[in-house]
Amino acid sequence: MEKALEVLVIGGSRYVGKRLVARLLADGHRVTVLNRGSSPPPAGVEHVRADRDDEWSLTDALGSRVFDVVVDQVCYTPRQAAIARRVFTGRTRRYVMTSTVEVYEYEDSDALVREEAVDPSTVPVDAGLPWDDPAFLEAHYGEGKRQAEAVLAAGPGFASAVVRVAHVLGGDDDFTGRLAHYAERIRTGEPIAVPTANRPATYVYVEEIAGFLAWAAGEDFTGPVNAASSGALSTEELCAAVAAHVPGGRTEFRPVEVGEVSPFSFRRFYGMDNARAARLGFTFSAARQWLPRAVAETLGKGD
Repeated sequence: MEKALEVLVIGGSRYVGKRLVARLLADGHRVTVLNRGSSPPPAGVEHVRADRDDEWSLTDALGSRVFDVVVDQVCYTPRQAAIARRVFTGRTRRYVMTSTVEVYEYEDSDALVREEAVDPSTVPVDAGLPWDDPAFLEAHYGEGKRQAEAVLAAGPGFASAVVRVAHVLGGDDDFTGRLAHYAERIRTGEPIAVPTANRPATYVYVEEIAGFLAWAAGEDFTGPVNAASSGALSTEELCAAVAAHVPGGRTEFRPVEVGEVSPFSFRRFYGMDNARAARLGFTFSAARQWLPRAVAETLGKGD
């Protein structure tokens, strides 16, 4: 990029966030990380300690600081989005929120889903729901993100983009345990529960989504954009990649009509179309190209 930017990353202490910070630094930008102080930032990064849920704390900690762009890695609710909009209006020319494929959780289509399937300007917002209840928030993750997008998109004077991130794979610091779940089942020969109609999904490599977010920080587009590698993957393909690292293991699927199923198995298909990202200037790789490397990293078999 031609100009070094003043970038604030809200969150940024683990997994995608720490890679995003590293990318921004490598690109020559000046980076500040805002979090509650549980994890120190890397060398060369300024640190602001604040609770993003506490508007007064956030405003006080920021003082008179302004930024070219804010990348919000941890906005999950319309309340958080409303605080961010009030605090950062006039402080930044651009706000990038990390959203999720789960905003499309009510979609079920044989075709890849495009951004217009969920228009933030038409999403109703209910800030009175119990968003502070962790159990409620976990059960309504997609809805929280949808409503947060809607708050950022409401009205003029706040230029925002939302990056709808596909399921992320890769890295030896993947904290989700989802691939480990499959590895253990394959190692022991335990059945892997999947829906009777098990649909594929779109994914993105952890390094690639960090690169996309760093790239997006320097662009000027607004509105939602899907961030997914090309090519949907099935549960069977994921398990085959995992099985390559489990000598002597056995993969057995158990279709279930109702009830809990394994991670990365889906009754609906809402894979994401990444054509808008390509039109904006970023081309995602093919998922099948990086899948073996991502699985190897996560299972501790990487180079």
